[in-house]
Amino acid sequence: MKALHWTVIALTCACGVSCAATPVLYVATDGNDSWSGRLSEPNHARTDGPLATPQAARDAARRLDVGQPRRIIIRGGEYCLDQPLTLGPEDSGLRVEGAKGERAVLYGGRHVTGWEPDGEHLWAAKLPQVGGAPWDFRMLVVNGRFCKRARLPKTGAFTNLSEFNVPWMSTTGGGWQRKPTERELTTMRYRPEDLGPWLDTKNAELTVYHMWDESAVGVASLDPATNTLTFTNPAGHPPGAFGVHRYVVWNVREGMTEPGQWYLDRTRNRLVYWPLPGEDMTKAAVLAPTMESVIHIAGTPERPATGISILGLTVSVTNTPLKAGGFGAGAFEGAIGVVNARDCRIADCTVARVGGQGIKSSGASGLTVEWCEVAETGACGIFTPGDGNAITDNRVHHVGVTYPSAIAVWGGERNMDISHNEIHDTTYTGIACAGEDHRIEGNHLYRVMQELHDGAAIYITFCKRIVVRGNFAHDIVEMGGYGSSAYYLDEQAEDCLVERNVAANVTRPSHNHMARRNVIRNNIFIAEGDSTLTFPKCADFRFERNVLWAKGKIVFPDPAGIATAERNIVFSAAGKVEGAPANALQVDPLLEVANGVYGFKPGSPAIELGIEPLDMNTVGPCKKTP
Repeated sequence: MKALHWTVIALTCACGVSCAATPVLYVATDGNDSWSGRLSEPNHARTDGPLATPQAARDAARRLDVGQPRRIIIRGGEYCLDQPLTLGPEDSGLRVEGAKGERAVLYGGRHVTGWEPDGEHLWAAKLPQVGGAPWDFRMLVVNGRFCKRARLPKTGAFTNLSEFNVPWMSTTGGGWQRKPTERELTTMRYRPEDLGPWLDTKNAELTVYHMWDESAVGVASLDPATNTLTFTNPAGHPPGAFGVHRYVVWNVREGMTEPGQWYLDRTRNRLVYWPLPGEDMTKAAVLAPTMESVIHIAGTPERPATGISILGLTVSVTNTPLKAGGFGAGAFEGAIGVVNARDCRIADCTVARVGGQGIKSSGASGLTVEWCEVAETGACGIFTPGDGNAITDNRVHHVGVTYPSAIAVWGGERNMDISHNEIHDTTYTGIACAGEDHRIEGNHLYRVMQELHDGAAIYITFCKRIVVRGNFAHDIVEMGGYGSSAYYLDEQAEDCLVERNVAANVTRPSHNHMARRNVIRNNIFIAEGDSTLTFPKCADFRFERNVLWAKGKIVFPDPAGIATAERNIVFSAAGKVEGAPANALQVDPLLEVANGVYGFKPGSPAIELGIEPLDMNTVGPCKKTP
């Protein structure tokens, strides 16, 4: 057998020590899976060159010694995968990366072609089967846009007539006082002026809103005699629970009210789209998903995938099944998924316009996600609980496009570092974390909590010894219900520290619930209107050296949760303060905000109390070292 001669590149490990020469395989859009992959471009005779698919490069890399460094470089271009790139323990030590200076895009779907007019404004394309079954999906990308689904009503939501007047006993208390019945989870009463026999139940899907999450359900039947819908799958909570009666209907022709919308006509096996002005459907790039993950790293608890790196790639277009996503829409897969892995790294990647999570892990330790942009995700942005994981210097925005309970960055378990991320334009919580001994530091969060309730810029719960330090949360609009906060310590948050954070233009800067023995220290909270700090069912809080400033009134509705309060300033420009700690100074702190520094003018009482100014210029992603 002829010996293989590999292109080799010397690598330098993170420790700074030069590694042995590393075999390199190339993938390119003009490649061929029958070639060796050792050349970055086809030779003159076109008898050898790069491979055509990442899967072929993976298989070639597996023919090398397991555990030795190996490298796959994917050249610029677009790749529609017919199956996920799955990497396992046998791929340990592998680097899969985009070519420097080029943009390699991996799609978890395929192009839709054959468009024809379908009425006055609409165009339609007949769909082939996928894997022997009808092609079913919940997101679409046209010419690089995450397109809006057909919806009823055009804006806002319908009001359902279902009632579920059962008390919620908190998660600690076991949830509902009485478990919902199957019928309560699978039926909903509607107003006859909203829906009727015209509804195509084969196509229609609903988002049923709850308090902090929502349920995606299909419609099995509609009974016009009782104005009742029956769902194809159970909701996560009964319609009408928490006193919330909102729902939206998706994917029906009647919901096509403006250019840029689409729906999947299952009755006719057609994809239907309303082009934007000037959009030529004979030339449009239309991509629909065929899989839930594009890259999947998976080991076993006994044999984890180890030391695999995904670098400099763009990943796009994935699907989700029809089901309730649960709290945080956490039930869906990631476009990049990591399961049972150790010391893996995802860096410099873009994950955008995907139906489920952007990046998701479970059973992973020592996972690093850094310098990535995760945007326009149907569900969460980065969901990576684990032991010793690091989520740093990422930009995560416009998450929750399909599932508004999505969380931008979600951590948990032990010893995580969630720092210097920029997070904005989310429907629900920015950062959520449970577990022990995490550091949440230097993050920049704004315009979060735009749709649901009972969340925050930073939300921690069922946790111990979490440090929330040096973060900047601003411009969070109050949505009613259970509220929207900047820093939220929820059930069983214990021995945590919240210090040196800024909240600006946030009505509820600090919300605490069923938490104890936590310290809130040297924070600056500013509100353009009223400000509320809450401590229901809390105990043994220390509240010290904080500055609260509001144009309107400042209210502490339940201050009994604060055991000790020292050297705080609580100032209402309207002269209305209720329930503040008795020893808090109600004087103007003479705030001075300039060039990102929240400080104090000379003569401020804050200086005498030892309250330190806070520099927010260091929040968000740090400048990357070349």
